[in-house]
Amino acid sequence: MNGKEASDGSCGCGGREEKKMLKCVVVGDGAVGKTCLLMSYANDAFPEEYVPTVFDHYAVTVTVGGKQHLLGLYDTAGQEDYNQLRPLSYPNTDVFLICFSVVNPASYHNVQEEWVPELKDCMPHVPYVLIGTQIDLRDDPKTLARLLYMKEKPLTYEHGVKLAKAIGAQCYLECSALTQKGLKAVFDEAILTIFHPKKKKKHCSGCHNCCSVI
Repeated sequence: MNGKEASDGSCGCGGREEKKMLKCVVVGDGAVGKTCLLMSYANDAFPEEYVPTVFDHYAVTVTVGGKQHLLGLYDTAGQEDYNQLRPLSYPNTDVFLICFSVVNPASYHNVQEEWVPELKDCMPHVPYVLIGTQIDLRDDPKTLARLLYMKEKPLTYEHGVKLAKAIGAQCYLECSALTQKGLKAVFDEAILTIFHPKKKKKHCSGCHNCCSVI
């Protein structure tokens, strides 16, 4: 079974050969759950308070396919105030996770309007995976009422797949940091993408792991 454990960034391998840290950077609009996504995964616990992020860093040892990998997780601030600072965290990135909230249509549209152009400008050769967050809120009465008031609806899984194809993402996955549904699959896919990136294309047909929620 695949697993993970928190790390302080050191090898933690008891004298064995040191593992190269893989770098995964999470981007997306503010308040779509990027920080909660990382903290829930790294600490196996959902954070109780939201704190706007600048460049927090987490490191975990992840076992995928029977092999251990040291994965560095880098949080970024989506707010416009950080547009000049944010790219400073991009060098040496192995994979990006572009996040949007399935209950925030604006964050969905900004993936194509803002985030993909920024990544293509700064790191054109680094693969990215599209992530739909906060899926637990799709059935939340208060959230549905808010969306209804704005004449909007939650985004569906099909919306995510369509966008992933349009932007040339490796694949689409969705998850909940609160319930942890699909959370592990997101980071397993990040590692698989680093070692086995798909060639740039408009769709991810034949992808056994990517276009499914676990």
